[in-house]
Amino acid sequence: MYTRVWIPDPNEVWRSAEIIKDYKEGDKSLRLKLEDETVCEYPIDRQGSQLPFLRNPDILVGENDLTALSYLHEPAVLHNLKVRFLESNHIYTYCGIVLVAINPYEQLPIYEQDVIYAYSGQNMGDMDPHIFAVAEEAYKQMARDEKNQSIIVSGESGAGKTVSAKYAMRFFATVGGSASDTNIEAKVLASSPIMEAIGNAKTTRNDNSSRFGKYIQIGFDKRYHIIGANMRTYLLEKSRVVFQAEDERNYHIFYQLCASASLPEFKDLSLTCAEDFFYTSQGGDTSIDGVDDADDFEKTRHAFTLLGVKESHQMAIFKIIASILHLGNLEIQAERDGDACSISGQDEHLNNFCSLLGVEHSQMQHWLCHRKFVTTAETYVKTMSVQQVVNARNALAKHIYAQLFNWIVEHVNKALHTTIKQHSFIGVLDIYGFETFEVNSFEQFCINYANEKLQQQFNLHVFKLEQEEYMKEQIPWTLIDFYDNQPCIDLIEAKLGILDLLDEECKVPKGTDQNWAQKLYDRHSASQHFQKPRMSNTSFIVVHFADKVEYQCEGFLEKNRDTVYEEQINILKASKVKAERLESVRSARPAVKAANKEHKKTVGHQFRNSLHLLMETLNATTPHYVRCIKPNDEKLPFKFDPKRAVQQLRACGVLETIRISAAGYPSRWSYHDFLNRYRVLMKKRDISKNDKKQICKTLLENLITDPDKFQFGRTKIFFRAGQVAYLEKLRADKFRAATIMIQKTVRGWLQRLKYRRMKEAAVTIQRYTRGHLARRLADHLRKTRAAIIFQKQYRMLRIFRAFQNIRQATITIQAFARGMFVRRVYHKILLEHKTTIIQKHARAWLARKQFLRLRCATVVLQCYYRRMKAKQELKALKIEARSAEHLKRLNIGMENKVVQLQRKVDEQNKEYKLLNEQLSALTSAHSTEMKKLKKELEQYQQSQGDGNQLVDLQEEIESLQLELKKAHSERKIIEDAYVKEKDLLKKVSIGWTWKACSLYMPLLLNHLIVF
Repeated sequence: MYTRVWIPDPNEVWRSAEIIKDYKEGDKSLRLKLEDETVCEYPIDRQGSQLPFLRNPDILVGENDLTALSYLHEPAVLHNLKVRFLESNHIYTYCGIVLVAINPYEQLPIYEQDVIYAYSGQNMGDMDPHIFAVAEEAYKQMARDEKNQSIIVSGESGAGKTVSAKYAMRFFATVGGSASDTNIEAKVLASSPIMEAIGNAKTTRNDNSSRFGKYIQIGFDKRYHIIGANMRTYLLEKSRVVFQAEDERNYHIFYQLCASASLPEFKDLSLTCAEDFFYTSQGGDTSIDGVDDADDFEKTRHAFTLLGVKESHQMAIFKIIASILHLGNLEIQAERDGDACSISGQDEHLNNFCSLLGVEHSQMQHWLCHRKFVTTAETYVKTMSVQQVVNARNALAKHIYAQLFNWIVEHVNKALHTTIKQHSFIGVLDIYGFETFEVNSFEQFCINYANEKLQQQFNLHVFKLEQEEYMKEQIPWTLIDFYDNQPCIDLIEAKLGILDLLDEECKVPKGTDQNWAQKLYDRHSASQHFQKPRMSNTSFIVVHFADKVEYQCEGFLEKNRDTVYEEQINILKASKVKAERLESVRSARPAVKAANKEHKKTVGHQFRNSLHLLMETLNATTPHYVRCIKPNDEKLPFKFDPKRAVQQLRACGVLETIRISAAGYPSRWSYHDFLNRYRVLMKKRDISKNDKKQICKTLLENLITDPDKFQFGRTKIFFRAGQVAYLEKLRADKFRAATIMIQKTVRGWLQRLKYRRMKEAAVTIQRYTRGHLARRLADHLRKTRAAIIFQKQYRMLRIFRAFQNIRQATITIQAFARGMFVRRVYHKILLEHKTTIIQKHARAWLARKQFLRLRCATVVLQCYYRRMKAKQELKALKIEARSAEHLKRLNIGMENKVVQLQRKVDEQNKEYKLLNEQLSALTSAHSTEMKKLKKELEQYQQSQGDGNQLVDLQEEIESLQLELKKAHSERKIIEDAYVKEKDLLKKVSIGWTWKACSLYMPLLLNHLIVF
């Protein structure tokens, strides 16, 4: 497998390649194969001895902490961030003590309430990198070390600083909820939509760019519950109120109010859509994709209500904002070749402006176009040109909005203020990032100056102070060169620096931007951080830590002076509106008078002082850094531009942080603090020693086997990353074991005491209970025996009934089944019988028909045949008749048959006579019996007359009558049978006679003929 390296690339910054040929000393180039299989030669710089950076193994790619990489250099860091961002969609990555956050330009489901609770109580490296992990670490260190903390969120405009700061505050509001019913954590969160509405705007780089800096201190009590908060703001970009570049917008609150102008309560504001106002339409498009200004305005109003701003004060705020929009739409008419100008008294927007602020219409109309000059001798009024009037109008609009902004911030602080003593705080710094545009003015200069100071603070904390600390504690350490931007800061803020020269030029009565620029060229042309452009005499270049920025001098003096004419301020002070509604505007500072010897502080001077106070606050706290990275300039979701990313990585010091964190000891404890906190891990014989340093050495040598994980300094102990967390785990385990031991002993004593009481009570209860149980057992046995008997009988009856039901059902089923089968057989036999009958009749008809045909034919044949036979028989009979023997045989046969018939007739007569006699006997017996019964009946009737016996006799008579009828019927049957048989005998005898006659008649005739 070939060695993989990184080589520079003009498009992708760094490109991966493989060395396909071994390098030998003296070779001028390396033979490499790129990822697209292209082979190239990479030249080697012999003088610099700079070989390509080695690539980390694949198993390390995607690590959540850049310091865990084997090879720590720029291409490895860039590639690791790219892989995590594009392939894993992880926007957070640790870089030692710094959290690198890449803006995804898309809402991600990683900020819900359950995610906050998941990170709460966890160590920083236990879970994936997250803004909640940094917030939890700050909260934990505040509670553990009892030291104030700061979270410094920095980065370019559009890198996601405001969102990161908002989520950090949401974490503190959730885990540090107030112990009282003040709902202070909800108020802290409610301040965000208000400040975004009045202080954020759309720029070419960010749809929600903070145009001011803010440092929010969230206060906690001794139990580390939120008790209040305080907000400090820095350098509001007032010029945005009156001017916006192309594709940019004014502050969100203007568009939110215009989007809600149709509401009934805003009818008096006389507002229309944002396109109709000059101060909101200079940038072109007045909307933002995916943003509903009307819905955001409802959230802003709800936040005002939650913070206790009255409805009347809210309406006053909205009136002031609407008046600024009307002020920008004033029509200024030039007069006398432009040396003078005027505003029509019928100007609708002027009327609206005066009515909303309650100022005198004529006075405002006059002093917008005129200016008063006061000298030692006299006071006179001078007209102004159109451009001067426009500048004065814009200055008034900026002044009104700035004072309104300050009043809202002050009111928010009042709502978040608490009377409870603050024990500690966590500060969240959300300040504008480093900016460079095509046209850079005074605001960009102050913003970049602030970022220089923050970068210096970061350098001092991470680099310089680290090395000085190691040297002071005599820890073996190799000094690392790092970029120190103190010369650039000196160029800006030192004596006769850029700001100093700017203030001096502002004091000159006729000072100009060109004169100031020339002073800069003369004074700082030799500075390595200052350059003069070749093609311009009204601009200058400052070499900042992040990039070179060219500033146009035009407007620097005017913006630094921040001048508002006194006459216009006096008109606002004389407003007829109630004092409370114009409290913000009336708090304006009075204008500068020529007689004043003391010059008021300029904007640059104020900003420098506030920045120094911020640096003092940050240096007095434990800082936690969040470096926000802007992945692309098109604001496309999950698109990574290596050029833009590496530019920001180089500027924010992430690479230097990696080197220091990997080689240094980020955690350190004094011997006293270490002994106080971890003495629970020591043995008793070790604690008895007087030398604290020796005690700590003995403890660490026993607990941490690797001596490279810690170092002993003169006054402190230094630990590698993760070692303090390991000691905290051992300490927690020790406390847990001790707690368990105490709990075990106390619970054992309590349980024994409870056991003795329970035992005494249990013995008494058992005595009574056992007697009760014995009685209940005896009763139970009796009932059980009776129940068994009942069960036996019941089960027998139930089983018998079930058997009977089954048997009956079986019989019924069998009966129906057999009936069905029999009916089937019967129907089959019936069909066969009917078929047989039909066949019989059909066959009979066919047989008769055939028989008739055959009989006819047979008769015809018989006739012929019989005639022939008769002729033959006649001839034979004639011959036989002539014989006497034949006649004798015939006579003998006939005589025998006649005798047999006569005998049978006699037997029948005898039997008939016998039957008649039996019938006569029965008839006489029956009549005798009837007479006898009648006599008995009469006797009974006469003698007794008993109804029951009469009934019995009647029944007996009826039975005898039935028998008599039965006898008659039998007699009739016998008579009929006799008659039928007699007739049959007669018929038989006659038939035989006729048959005999028919047989013998021919013979007799023959014989007679013969005779």
